[in-house]
Amino acid sequence: MKNTVLTFKQAKEQGQKITMLTAYDYSTAKLEDEAGVNSILVGDSLGNVILGYEDTISVTMEDMIHHGAAVARGAKNALVIIDMPFMSYQTSVYDAVVNAGRLMKEGHAGAVKLEGGVEVKEQIHAIVAAGIPVCAHIGLTPQSINAFGGFKVQGKSEEAARKILEDAKAVEEAGAFAVVIEGVPRKLADMITKELSIPTIGIGAGNGCDGQVLVYQDLLGMFSDFTPKFVKRYANIGEIMKDAFAQYFEEVQSGAFPSEEHEYKIADDVIEKLY
Repeated sequence: MKNTVLTFKQAKEQGQKITMLTAYDYSTAKLEDEAGVNSILVGDSLGNVILGYEDTISVTMEDMIHHGAAVARGAKNALVIIDMPFMSYQTSVYDAVVNAGRLMKEGHAGAVKLEGGVEVKEQIHAIVAAGIPVCAHIGLTPQSINAFGGFKVQGKSEEAARKILEDAKAVEEAGAFAVVIEGVPRKLADMITKELSIPTIGIGAGNGCDGQVLVYQDLLGMFSDFTPKFVKRYANIGEIMKDAFAQYFEEVQSGAFPSEEHEYKIADDVIEKLY
């Protein structure tokens, strides 16, 4: 089944959980799509897990378009959502619409995602008015880590919790079709989920949200720089890969690889004529 903004809405109405995973390349997107994942997020987390940056702030529009287009080629049924990188929408409403348009035209996105609540409601409204679906992102927004003082759980005080609730209502009113809630206490995420008519996608926000999203490298144990509390490791692919790389190294060194079964043949008389 083809996943769209409409199927997201229907899933919430019918109480069906929405699944979302990140991907940054064709092969991974194809595997996730074939597994039945509802949505593939081309997150600016590629700055961390693909490009090796310490944060997402250095990621560019060109990075997002390049990886987004690759993912779009691999996803046939999943809704591909591409992150709008830092400073691609904060500067003005005009810039927000232009850059969202680039992600749709050049990155072949099905929707875009941007971070923030009340502060970006005008951008969301304008992008949606241009015919581009928007997924919002509130709570712990990685592009704002310098303002937060690091990766810290948000919404633990009354004032902070009220701000996140206001943000959630603002993005819904602005026209977002869904909202990612990251790094907030479960009870607050549950309240937001009940208050909104649009689906909530949790990451570190408990299982009361309408759906969940994870970075696939975290899920598969492929990124060891740090592991957030909310991550569940479903497989230790990182160790399997390291073992395979080491075995390859040893077999090349010993001459065990390539063996005869991996070689191409030529007739002896042809070789003799070359001398």
